[in-house]
Amino acid sequence: MFLRTRSPLGRLPQALAVAAAALALISTAGAAAPSPARAAAPSLSQADATDVTVTKDLAYAPAQPPGTQGHLLDLYVPRSDRPLPLVIFTSGSGWLADSGRQGADKVAAQLNPHGYAVAGVAIRSSGQAQFPAQLYDIKGAIRWLRANAGTYHLDPSRFAIMGDSSGGWTTAMAAVTGDIPALEGDVGPRDASSAVQAAVPFYPPTDFLQMDAHMPDNCREFNSAFGLTDCHSDARSPESRLLGCTITACPGTVAAANPLTYIGKRHTPPFLILHGKRDSIVPYHQSRILYDRLAASGDDARLLSFPEAGHGTDFAMLSDDATREGAYEQTAKGGRTTPPRPVAPTWQTVIAFLEQSTAAKSH
Repeated sequence: MFLRTRSPLGRLPQALAVAAAALALISTAGAAAPSPARAAAPSLSQADATDVTVTKDLAYAPAQPPGTQGHLLDLYVPRSDRPLPLVIFTSGSGWLADSGRQGADKVAAQLNPHGYAVAGVAIRSSGQAQFPAQLYDIKGAIRWLRANAGTYHLDPSRFAIMGDSSGGWTTAMAAVTGDIPALEGDVGPRDASSAVQAAVPFYPPTDFLQMDAHMPDNCREFNSAFGLTDCHSDARSPESRLLGCTITACPGTVAAANPLTYIGKRHTPPFLILHGKRDSIVPYHQSRILYDRLAASGDDARLLSFPEAGHGTDFAMLSDDATREGAYEQTAKGGRTTPPRPVAPTWQTVIAFLEQSTAAKSH
């Protein structure tokens, strides 16, 4: 693969290293070993037979605070004679780091050869700004990408979003709130749509107030990983830091940050949800209730459940046999649901979902 790299900002500040360290804590907490997905997924330099232009450090809005990474994105665009559909990827960190671009190169390595451009998007950490700033950030990035689609050879009518953990929350929130005026914020350009045509959240937090009751080990691993005593309801938990209040003391704010709040009130794009039942950071029940709400509202959704998977296994869910052991799928469409059926998902599963969900969509 031939890579043409442009970087309008030059070298990244050392703060990114701190953010990456915080991300590593979230990704590996509660796991017996580092995620095989992160280790095994090829980087762009390992992919072959595709000419890809990589443009890094694009600012979709001015940095807030100055010098931080939360308003930057990277683009991976394969050569094509037509505008390309785009997958917007933002990785998780428990909202503790502005490192959302991390891992986008590995997503691009899988999707670029199939004709998809990929954008790795960072949003502000909870230490830099509190909710709804993170929602405003991702929607500002979506609008910026759509406003600049012609420059970067993107199809503005075929945008999908993907993310893991807190990035999965970002994915779900962006998907269910596209073009709601009160939730657009003031980040980036305002003269483009923030809607996406498909969403792929990996183990997303959804209803923060239901998390503790469904933690698989009574929160032992979670409390140990974060130095907490009261699990997600702790005043120092990632969710409480995101909202700027202990989640049990501000149910209204929790509801505003819950993607389920917005389902059924407007058009919702198709969802492909993936979650491991051994997840000791974000309990599996969080994706279960997201899928059930989408199904009850007549929206299109697929839930891939992994009995043997824990947290931080997003890429392994699509490539590692041990992680996929016993995996099953349920589908909801037009108010009808299917019973569970065995499945061995791969990246082709994601690609087929994207092709079906973004085909012939327009604004």
